[in-house]
Amino acid sequence: MAALSAWFWNERFWLPHNVTWADLADPAPGVEYPKARHLLSALPLALLILVVRILFERYVASPCARSLHLQAEISWRAQPNAVLEKVYMSITKNPDLRHLDGLSKQLDWQVRKVQRWFRRRRNQDKPSTHAKFCESMWRLTFYLCIFTYGIQFLWRCPWMWDTRHCWYNYPYQVLTPGLYYYYVMELAFYWSLMFSQFTDIKRKDFLVMFIHHMATVSLISFSYANNMLRVGSLVMCVHDASDFLLEAAKLANYAQYQRLCDILFILFSVAFFLTRLVIFPLWILNTTLFESWAIIGPYPSWWLFNSLLLVLQVLHVIWSYLIARIALKAMLRGKVSKDVRSDIESSSEEEGEASRASVARAVPHVPHSLKAENGTNGHCTSTKYMNHSGW
Repeated sequence: MAALSAWFWNERFWLPHNVTWADLADPAPGVEYPKARHLLSALPLALLILVVRILFERYVASPCARSLHLQAEISWRAQPNAVLEKVYMSITKNPDLRHLDGLSKQLDWQVRKVQRWFRRRRNQDKPSTHAKFCESMWRLTFYLCIFTYGIQFLWRCPWMWDTRHCWYNYPYQVLTPGLYYYYVMELAFYWSLMFSQFTDIKRKDFLVMFIHHMATVSLISFSYANNMLRVGSLVMCVHDASDFLLEAAKLANYAQYQRLCDILFILFSVAFFLTRLVIFPLWILNTTLFESWAIIGPYPSWWLFNSLLLVLQVLHVIWSYLIARIALKAMLRGKVSKDVRSDIESSSEEEGEASRASVARAVPHVPHSLKAENGTNGHCTSTKYMNHSGW
């Protein structure tokens, strides 16, 4: 283990030339440098965040969802059937025509009825609008709070206004309490997302999002371990700038405030383009690639850090293209498209029945045709790059 640790923490990889771990081990009294062991405090904090989230969703978000009359469970449930349930659980959740024909003959049901059963059974495993609203409200609250904290903290920091301060006297840069709290809170939040992903709303991009959270945790930890906290804080703030707008747009769509959703999505798109395609390359990459080269020079972990940031910028371009496509479709169709990762499936027959029933309960005197014009088919698109784009 000692040999493995010595290999992993090789000074020639992590630190600039002529700097050793011993140089950073015993600073002057009252001075603290970042140490990798500090990151362990993020794990219990992540568990605390999970507890706070549960309480928040139960006592804050859920009452808000109920006040907006958001459904807490699926309206149409599949009737109990042992044969179909066994096929659903052990063979396939979406049977092909061959399976449908066989089950139709076995049960003496029409194929259409078997299809409807599987569609309703799949919907039972999908989250309700109420659950999605609570999840987005929690994310909105955290993203807005951490972005607000980051802005007010960085506003007083010299590297916010002159990025060359990220590299002056590097790596002998003092760890301040404000910077430590900012980093550990961000890291703990992404740890909590990794933990909660197994119990959260299940979406088709589960594996991709898990890898994304792992990459985010790794990048934050990497920049902390080699004391690139100053530029790391700028990267986190830039990425937090648009996340809360997306969650706000999703909340508006869940509540069926379609025009507000569209406005918020446009604001999100503008903020995303400005932060990821303008500020990040011209401000962040400029200092990590060129200003740092001139002040401290390159070394192995410098090359790795910048390579990861360049990969991130390529992803920014891809994500921006996809968001632009969504925005264009929204303008052509008149509303933002829905999230295909956790949709509720429904046939036209069931949609019509459900819509008429809900309208009759809520506004009996309003014709269905008029009510439907102002409705919404789903919620704001929130693909993997939108939901968790911390780094």
